[in-house]
Amino acid sequence: MAVRAVRGAVQLERDEAGHMDKQVAALLTAIMERNGLSADSLISLWFTATPDLHSDFPAAAARGLGITDVPLICAQELDIEGAMPRVVRVLAHIESDRPRAEITHVYLGAAAALRKDIAQ
Repeated sequence: MAVRAVRGAVQLERDEAGHMDKQVAALLTAIMERNGLSADSLISLWFTATPDLHSDFPAAAARGLGITDVPLICAQELDIEGAMPRVVRVLAHIESDRPRAEITHVYLGAAAALRKDIAQ
């Protein structure tokens, strides 16, 4: 079993805790489904949020999905002029038999514009 990294992002419509929870949960669910992962496949999750998001920790959505024994961390994304607003990004470290080229990175909705080269 190899250690792999999976990227993903979602842009929120508004800065509200319930909305963040729903959107981040959808992102994590899509990452897990598209890569054939279970909670046991997860090593760690690193979340970043743009500086305009204050309503909640993105990691709370992972805990809400039952991901309770995986190390999680949240950080603030760099405040770059002209960057897409209200974005939560995740870097998931996983165990997988899939070759690196077969890992599916997930960018939902408008966030797909962030990484057109790898967005599915």
